[in-house]
Amino acid sequence: MKFRFYTFFLIAVTFFGTTSCDPDKPTPAPQKTPEQIATEALASTGTQTWGVTGGGSVTRDGRTVTDLYSTFELVINAGTAKTYTTKNNNDLFDANGNWSFAGTNFDKIQLTGAKPVAGREISFTQTGSTLRLDFSLPVPGARVSGSQAVAGTYSFVLQKK
Repeated sequence: MKFRFYTFFLIAVTFFGTTSCDPDKPTPAPQKTPEQIATEALASTGTQTWGVTGGGSVTRDGRTVTDLYSTFELVINAGTAKTYTTKNNNDLFDANGNWSFAGTNFDKIQLTGAKPVAGREISFTQTGSTLRLDFSLPVPGARVSGSQAVAGTYSFVLQKK
């Protein structure tokens, strides 16, 4: 009887001892900072192309002007230099430059350059495969060297490429 009890006890201790320790338990991923989350919204994990083609739109002062920007593309790179390039920008954006967050909320960016959008705060929201950019161009500075850019409040709704 004592032999069975000790055998049972030894088996029980071995069983509970091996199952209570889980050395393969994965460690949780470190939490991302608000800046990392915002950067991934703009540039995924490196470089992201956004465009009007495929369901995007552009409005100025509530009026649709998508036809003027129908092939517009914005490529955002989240590398250490944080660069951007644009195509078919109708003289509103520079062809390329750097971008940075405006403020500490990480919901606005600023682009470098000389065109009308450069240096302006651009609010952005990213939902699924859609990126929305909202900004205003006041009358002073809305035209640069006779470019086609005009004053107004713009909304670019871009699709992920």
